[in-house]
Amino acid sequence: MSGQSWLARRRTTAPLSTRLLVAQALVLFAGAVTAWVVASVVAPGIFHDHLVQAGVGHSSAEAAHVEEAFGSALLISFAVALLTSVLMALLVTGYFTRRVQRSTTQVSHAAARIAEGQFGARVPSPGLGPEFDQLADTVNELAERLGDVERTRRRILADLAHEMRNPLATIETHLEALEDGVRDLDEPTLAALHGGTQRLHRLAEDISAVSRAEEGQLDSRPVRTSPQLLLSAAAAAAQEAYDTAQVRLTLEAGGTVPDVHVDPERMGQVLANLLDNALRHTPPGGSVRLRATRPDQNWVELEVADTGDGITAEALPHVFERFYRADPARLRQPGNSGSGIGLTISRALVEAHGGGLSAHSAGLGQGTTFRIRLPAASG
Repeated sequence: MSGQSWLARRRTTAPLSTRLLVAQALVLFAGAVTAWVVASVVAPGIFHDHLVQAGVGHSSAEAAHVEEAFGSALLISFAVALLTSVLMALLVTGYFTRRVQRSTTQVSHAAARIAEGQFGARVPSPGLGPEFDQLADTVNELAERLGDVERTRRRILADLAHEMRNPLATIETHLEALEDGVRDLDEPTLAALHGGTQRLHRLAEDISAVSRAEEGQLDSRPVRTSPQLLLSAAAAAAQEAYDTAQVRLTLEAGGTVPDVHVDPERMGQVLANLLDNALRHTPPGGSVRLRATRPDQNWVELEVADTGDGITAEALPHVFERFYRADPARLRQPGNSGSGIGLTISRALVEAHGGGLSAHSAGLGQGTTFRIRLPAASG
């Protein structure tokens, strides 16, 4: 059967309320006929036996008349009672089927509005029981989640367009200068073009990484690992950049800290992002400290604390959002501003390990501390 014929058959099918009413009417009619037949067959015999047992002295003609009168009265009254009960049942059934129809129509209309992009559509509680209330709540929750997804999608697209604008403008400016003969294809021009394409390439990779991390699709191989080894490896990888920027990087001992069950490569990526972020916001002569601590029996914390610019209380809740920058002018190293989602990737990776990532700062000029909280390995 083709899709069009199936759709046509769907549209010609009677509404649910009509089908429920017809089905209920058939059930009531079958019950009434059955009761009428049983009563007409069984009741006269029982009445005759009672007359015989009572020893009522009637001639056979009188007994037949009495039994006929009883049967007629019984069947007529029974028929009237059944007809009345069927009519009342149909009225009640019609009332409830209309309520069901109104509820299903509301759900259908709300779903259609949601499909059209009107994510503010909501279904009121039909008051027909927990099943219908759950259906309405499910549709409303679906609309709310789709609305959140749509708002996030629009914000991400807007932020992505903003992030791409600068490197694209740099590339376009240099290409136009080359076409007009204003600039030569020398080493500085090639470096500028190469830097713009590198930034776009990194942006594409970071967006892919954060999407896979938040969807739980990252390839991860957790093993039992020492927190001190994680910090030592991260410090060694970042040391050259810190020396160049004249920022002191120190690794402190935080006492006896148990192992953690993590993917060393992914956690190294998190620490690299945090160290890169700290370096961009710490002026020459400042310092960044790495430390592993054990705040309680079940958790381990890795700290990356800098003495740099700090974060305002208003900006602090937003530092892990995609492309968020409290003050783009604070980026200290031109050409190394990052994609704007390094902290977003880091939080997604830490949460994928069952932990959490938080930021703390006393305000501008007071430095910032990032804490990676991970479950301690058992045994």
